Amino acid sequence: MALLEITLALLAVCLGFAILARRTRLPYAVVLILGGMALAFIPGLPRVTLDPTVALAAFLPPLLQASAWRTDWQEFRASLRPILLLAVGAVLFTALCVAVVARLLLPDLPWAAAIALGAVVAPPDAVAAASVLQRLPLPARIVTVLEGESLVNDASSLVLFRLAVGALAAGSVAPGFAALTFLGVAIGGLAVGFAIAWLAARILPRLGDTSLEIVFTFLVAYGAFLAAERMHVSGVTAVVTAGILVAQRQRSLLTPRTRVEALSTWNFVEFTLTSLVFILVGLQLNGILERLGEYPASFLALAAAALSTTLVISRLAWVMPFAWLPRLIPALARGETLPEPRHAAIIGWAGMRGVVSLATALALPLEVPHRDLLIFLAFIAILATLVVQGTTLEWLIIRLGVARPQRRGMNTTEATARRLMAQAALAEVEGRLDSPLDGAIARDMVGEFRDVTRVFTGVATGGPQAELRARLQIRLAALRAARDRLLLHREEDSMSDAMLTSLLAETDHEELRLVQQIGQAG
Repeated sequence: MALLEITLALLAVCLGFAILARRTRLPYAVVLILGGMALAFIPGLPRVTLDPTVALAAFLPPLLQASAWRTDWQEFRASLRPILLLAVGAVLFTALCVAVVARLLLPDLPWAAAIALGAVVAPPDAVAAASVLQRLPLPARIVTVLEGESLVNDASSLVLFRLAVGALAAGSVAPGFAALTFLGVAIGGLAVGFAIAWLAARILPRLGDTSLEIVFTFLVAYGAFLAAERMHVSGVTAVVTAGILVAQRQRSLLTPRTRVEALSTWNFVEFTLTSLVFILVGLQLNGILERLGEYPASFLALAAAALSTTLVISRLAWVMPFAWLPRLIPALARGETLPEPRHAAIIGWAGMRGVVSLATALALPLEVPHRDLLIFLAFIAILATLVVQGTTLEWLIIRLGVARPQRRGMNTTEATARRLMAQAALAEVEGRLDSPLDGAIARDMVGEFRDVTRVFTGVATGGPQAELRARLQIRLAALRAARDRLLLHREEDSMSDAMLTSLLAETDHEELRLVQQIGQAG
């Protein structure tokens, strides 16, 4: 009962912090982690601890799969080179830089432990990135690179962490063996992800029930992660691989109703888990500080500042050359579009850490020298990157002129797609004009379909959109009038709740569609 009460209390607090974040226009993750820190010092509140194994196994799979389902595979594949440079190259480079700084601060710290700390704090977090990026007006390519990086880099950092901890226990690990292990764990994760996706593609169409299909999508996430971890390969890679593959086939695997209801379900779960993750991170501060009595406050402040600064500078030092070197050495470009330095600056600054870093730090073996200090430094790295970078990222985007321009009206690409859909629908109706059974009905309907085709043809060719906006607004007004009449009829007649719910659901879905189109039409 105590666990249930604590969970419900945390959810209520998260709701309040969500409202506060909206009103203050601060990133939601920042408000949650600061709020959790404040709650940790309130006397009399029960101590909430974050078990690293539970944190990774319970929170990470569904959050990674939610991000994977949102990933545009074509954009991801087109940006695979910069994504891998960040997810693997930047992680290894940052881990090395952090290890060097850790050794300078703590000369008695073994290199394996220093590299383990680097692996802990090196990867920007998928959850943190999504919580900050979703409210910022970034160009689509930058978002694809950052979210793609955050999906993949946890795998490389966790593999590096395991190798470092293994080296600490064994005394040393040969570089060649470490490299082969790194590749084997990553490839193994890919294989498990492919296998789970293959299995899901054969089971989902046979379920035939929306609720069962939605539950099964959660089993895909957890099954991929747990199966991979049981086989000692990358669970993160398995979840991301399975998530992307299933998402690419969801149109053939899931019914329209399941896709609509699954989206709402996953949005709810993602919000709930993200909220709990960040408030739990904040709640760990009190317990971490209690174990640091042997270190002077001045040393703690110096070490925290040095590590946080190293994280920021090392990421920028890795990212910026890839924007400038192709301009200095044209052969490096190899015919590709040159990255803009200001885009590279945004990518370099968007390095927020999150729950994976803290959970990995808490998983450090007890025999690691200065373990409590390393956990504290990881916590401060999360806090510093979220608060400093998370709150200034929007300012930097605007300052550098990278903000995505607000779209006015429906763009020609979308209008062309809608025109093709309208033409196909029109052709189907016109094909029934001579039918002895459907001809009369088709002749009554064909005018409406021709009208829709004409409107979208005009928009697709760059014509004015005033007629489209007027049509959508009239349809919306008519729909709302119909719903009002339905509710009045419900009071006058003995309509069942089930029938009313079904009819209202139809009008609600249609209103959402119309509101979205009106917003796109400007």
